[in-house]
Amino acid sequence: MSDIEQLLDNNDTIGLAALVKAGDVSSSELVEASIARIESRNPTLNAVVAKRYEEARAEASRVTSTSPIAGVPFLVKDLNCDVAGLPSTKGSRLFADVIATEDSELTKRFKAAGLLILGNTNTPEMGKAPVTESVLFGPAHNPWRITHSTGGSSGGSSAAVIGGMVTAGHANDGGGSIRIPASECGLFGLKPSRGRTPTWPAAAAFSYPMGIGHAVTRTVRDSAAILDAISGPLAGDPYPSPPAPEAGSFLAALEQETPILRIGFSTVSPNGNTIHPAAVEAILRTARTLEALGHEVTEGSPSWDYAMPANSLAMVMGAAGAKTVEDRLAALGREIRDDDIEPFTRFLHDRMLSISPLRLVEALQQIEIVSRDIARFYETQDVWLTSTLPVPVPELGVIDTTNVDSVFAHAGRFAELTAVFNVTGQPAASIPAGFDADGLPVGVQIVGRHCSEAILLQLAAQIERESPWPTIAPWPPPSKR
Repeated sequence: MSDIEQLLDNNDTIGLAALVKAGDVSSSELVEASIARIESRNPTLNAVVAKRYEEARAEASRVTSTSPIAGVPFLVKDLNCDVAGLPSTKGSRLFADVIATEDSELTKRFKAAGLLILGNTNTPEMGKAPVTESVLFGPAHNPWRITHSTGGSSGGSSAAVIGGMVTAGHANDGGGSIRIPASECGLFGLKPSRGRTPTWPAAAAFSYPMGIGHAVTRTVRDSAAILDAISGPLAGDPYPSPPAPEAGSFLAALEQETPILRIGFSTVSPNGNTIHPAAVEAILRTARTLEALGHEVTEGSPSWDYAMPANSLAMVMGAAGAKTVEDRLAALGREIRDDDIEPFTRFLHDRMLSISPLRLVEALQQIEIVSRDIARFYETQDVWLTSTLPVPVPELGVIDTTNVDSVFAHAGRFAELTAVFNVTGQPAASIPAGFDADGLPVGVQIVGRHCSEAILLQLAAQIERESPWPTIAPWPPPSKR
């Protein structure tokens, strides 16, 4: 292994940027090392689906940003975050030949911070599944066990980061799509508050208020620094932008003393379903750690009508997806074909075309009802601690998006503890919390009030210091235990 490769393995994004600033390594050298990693490891992991090497090489030679993440390679998920000149497929055969003509606002902010985009990462079709196994691109493979899922929908980015290609990658979350793959791959994944980062030019905020973009990272401080780079309002935003942290930046907040917090925790799903034993142990271990740090830790959880988040998500996501498909078909000037979209996506699409618009209004009203129900928990607690996933990391193929029955039989449990906080818009983060008996990652989830990202980052950083996690998977990855 070369010295530059060791730097990729032993540093996070901030660490690499500091080495660039000090003149110990150049951005061009880092880009070449990441390209070599992608070329050598992607045939196994299938994390990267489009490449942008020459542009990144050119940009590496003229980095001018002074941000704490400047000059470091990065990857962008191929879903709702366009990079000019790269495909914008959404993981779907219907969009396979679409090339982005301009950068999304989030991409502009990544570039302004000095991140060097090497390509796009794998995603399930239109982000509709908690696994990254599209018909268009095939499955992304988990570097901890290549026979297993990376989660979805940011599974390609997560595989690339924990697999050593880059130190951080773009991700977005409409029902758990940052937190689920972060948990399954052993990364830190923060879903910000609604409105914290821009979706433009995807005019999704009113029609699909669940989704938010950010990143999956090896460390808490990288997440804070990237959030600093991409946060903030854009003229015409449909929601007020959440206020900046009192410290002035999320990274600066990590230098402040963490206040004593009231933390409720639960080892069962609020709907009564059991959580798998390794996750229960991780919750209890984390609760003990937080109590030892001086926080007030008690057992308890929010309460809400558990059918509502699933219903509202299915309706709002389904409507947004159907509009996306219909717009594309109108642009092509033809009717839908059987091989345009996957069976589960087709089921959602056809269902939405036959549903009364009153159902959509009802779903939007349910969002408010659930949000108000859960808000009551935060009248007496600052943070809820639970598992990110109630089930272990699945093998590839367990959730088969070419089989509607398979999706209905298995997919719901994967978003059981995450999707509700897309409905409420609260910030929530998945933190690596060890491994199960099969050697696969386990994550715990912390959830705060609206606009409390700084508190969650501080709390996660405390856990990171007390219980550090591996920041890269071994290579080559095992196919089985």
